Amino acid sequence: MNIRPVDASYHVSGQVSPKDIGKIAEAGYTAVICMRPDGEGFFQPAFAEIETAARAAGIPAHYLPVVPGAAPMDRAKQLGAILRQTEGPVLAYCASGGRCVMLYQLAQQAGG
Repeated sequence: MNIRPVDASYHVSGQVSPKDIGKIAEAGYTAVICMRPDGEGFFQPAFAEIETAARAAGIPAHYLPVVPGAAPMDRAKQLGAILRQTEGPVLAYCASGGRCVMLYQLAQQAGG
């Protein structure tokens, strides 16, 4: 994992694996957000696997898939709602972290 902060409570990463989730929770993250559609890449774990690992680690996992190159305002509003309801740092991931940054910026513009 290559985790990068966007701000104090929102960090992004490329693809994580189910075995990374325990380390993510131990690092103090209070939620994980997947922005990568299932089946996008070879060897990519399904969101259900991430969700199961997150549940076992005691943190929620949210699925907000974003197709590369898209800028869906509905997803940005969903992200804003998740961030308002979550206390503590959040880790969002996609293939590289780029979509997570873009959606965060849209959420901020939308009042998120």
